[in-house]
Amino acid sequence: MTSQKREAERIAMKVSRNTIIGNFMLSVLKFGCGFFGKSSAMLSDAVHSASDVLSTIVVMIGVKLSNKESDKKHPYGHERLECIAAIILGIILFATGAGIAVSGIQKIWFKGTEIAVPKGTTLWAAGISIAVKEVMYWYTKLAADKIHSDALLADAWHHRSDALSSVGSLIGIAGAKLGYPVCDPITCVIIAGVIVKAAAGIIINSFRKMVDESCDDTLVSSMKNMILEQEGVLGIDEMKTRMFGAKIYVDIDIAADGEISLDQAHKIAEKVHDTVEEQFPDVKHCMVHVSPYLFHTKEKK
Repeated sequence: MTSQKREAERIAMKVSRNTIIGNFMLSVLKFGCGFFGKSSAMLSDAVHSASDVLSTIVVMIGVKLSNKESDKKHPYGHERLECIAAIILGIILFATGAGIAVSGIQKIWFKGTEIAVPKGTTLWAAGISIAVKEVMYWYTKLAADKIHSDALLADAWHHRSDALSSVGSLIGIAGAKLGYPVCDPITCVIIAGVIVKAAAGIIINSFRKMVDESCDDTLVSSMKNMILEQEGVLGIDEMKTRMFGAKIYVDIDIAADGEISLDQAHKIAEKVHDTVEEQFPDVKHCMVHVSPYLFHTKEKK
């Protein structure tokens, strides 16, 4: 394993361990306040925080496996395992949201169900949760951006969705305290919608990276401009990009003077290869093919 991979794994594990501790403490606090304070919204919020503990464990496993070195059976590496971890994480979150929605709808729909008015302690628990989860979101997101980890970024959005659900809990509990008990289970359903939406986004984004989707046009354009600036490159005949987990593979067909030697053409290709991988950290591998420059003029972007 390279030093860069080791450092990325160290950061991911450290952040994940810290957020597991934070989520466990929050889930215990919210469950206690929700149970004794008679708030279904707060209990739903507690389940969400508890599911985040499991989700973070999945992220840790995914990051660990995806950083394994290439081997005979997996010559392109194991980066897609991080996408699989993110998909599992999304499914867990989706199931959690669906369960919370069913619970809330039952309390609203069935008239015979008595809706208790939450106690004031649940308001304090919701406020604490909002502050802590927002801090956890930024803490995890900054680490995810630093090491370019999709699974860790998905976990960060779990923290953000938990903060939003706590905002919902706060509103629902306040409404119930003001004489509208039905606000609590209604908020419970709204929280579930936020959770399900976040889960769907995680799953869809991960699937896109599992099927060799190309990079966005802005990144491709930046890459082309940088390639055309390299000495000896007279044009770009073709360029393909594909996502491989959190990494990018690039295939480039550049045009060069057909009269130069094979050694000179190789040096131009090597320069393009090295520059792409240096300037774009998410690029794991860049393949460069050199064709003789014939009838077209140098591409301008």
